[in-house]
Amino acid sequence: MLEPARRFPIATAPAPTARLRRQLSYASVGAIFLANAALIVAIWIHHGHLDAGSSPAATLMWLGQLSALMGTYLVLVGMLFVARTPFLEGLLGDRAARYHRVIAISALLLIGLHVISSTAGFALTDGVSVTDEFTTMVVTYPYMLVGLVGFGMFLVIGASSIRFIRARLSYETWTGLHLYAYLAVLLAFGHQLAVGSDFSFHPLARFYWVALYIAVFGLIAVFRVAAPIVLLMRHRFVVDRVVVETSDVVSIYVGGRGLDRLNARAGQYFRLRLLARNEWWRSHPFSVSAMPDGVTLRFTVKALGDFSGRLQSLKPGTRVMLEGPYGALTGARRTLNRVALIGGGIGVTPIRALFEELAGAVDVQVIYRASGAKDLVFWDELHQLERLPGTYVTYLIGRRGTPRMPRDPLSATALRGLVPDIHARDVFVCGPAPMMDAVERSLRELGVPKHQVHTERFAA
Repeated sequence: MLEPARRFPIATAPAPTARLRRQLSYASVGAIFLANAALIVAIWIHHGHLDAGSSPAATLMWLGQLSALMGTYLVLVGMLFVARTPFLEGLLGDRAARYHRVIAISALLLIGLHVISSTAGFALTDGVSVTDEFTTMVVTYPYMLVGLVGFGMFLVIGASSIRFIRARLSYETWTGLHLYAYLAVLLAFGHQLAVGSDFSFHPLARFYWVALYIAVFGLIAVFRVAAPIVLLMRHRFVVDRVVVETSDVVSIYVGGRGLDRLNARAGQYFRLRLLARNEWWRSHPFSVSAMPDGVTLRFTVKALGDFSGRLQSLKPGTRVMLEGPYGALTGARRTLNRVALIGGGIGVTPIRALFEELAGAVDVQVIYRASGAKDLVFWDELHQLERLPGTYVTYLIGRRGTPRMPRDPLSATALRGLVPDIHARDVFVCGPAPMMDAVERSLRELGVPKHQVHTERFAA
């Protein structure tokens, strides 16, 4: 039987005020971002860089200066988007990671433009080839080699996030590479302060940039380093019990002191770290698979790699560290009294928790996609929840392209058949990335408004 859990208040009507507040928050974040960008450009113009002339060499050099400033600024903004600050986490959820990727690519392009334009500009001025000028700059200019090493590290980190490369890297390798981004930023900062004309002769500009670095790194230190340690000391997380769900899936119940003060919600996730020898250095994100009850947190894990495989054999009493709660795939995002929950594979865990929170309070239709019957988890629990009024569960079992499932079961046509009024529902989606991409395309084709579609893609 399902145990009773502490429920958050569920509105009985759409919440346009909450949506307006979110829109105002989005606008505020965008305004702050653009205001700082405009300030950086204004400082650069005030320092007379545009007065250097309109010759090809001068144009290349001021283009190199401006692209360096904006590229560096975007690097800091990108780091801020994954700093786990409560405000941005609650506002953006997994969109923060998406924005981070776009910003990171833009920053790399701008910094690359800086390298090319500056080198070409100095080469024209000195009357030498670009290759000779580049060699001279690296060998003789202070902190130039340091800056080049930092840029190279950025390139490696960016390459590791290309989809086909990312698929061939372990999670630990990929996250480990991204940790070098902090070192790359510090190396670039040394180069920036040493040779940047905006910093060598202008104390206020130097103060502004130093303050930006301190603010971003300070937030990272507080929310990515200090906050998890404080949570561990306050709650003393420990594995309470482990329940086998299927041959390769287990549910881990984590207990501790005062878990009700975590204010975790169905649909959110934590990063879990084992406090054991040879394990403490790595963590992975896992959604809570049951609505938090203030006593334990349940995580349901499938053996997909070394770390998740290690979790299959956890013993009660094992100490763990939790970072979170993270994510905005919660009932607070709901704007309508009808909801569709779409989950696939082990990504059904937050969907199952949301179903528990919403079932019996609003009209809920669940679509559960799995490759085979052996991959289904929570069958009994979903069946119990389906007994509540206004709930319905559809199981889509089988591999696409087989006789049993010849067509895409999550196409726009299929979704319209399963949930005819889907355009008038909030839709929550979680599962493998290809499945989520396909569902989002189908929802766009069906005309479901963007603000009614809520997704979760785990971030580093």
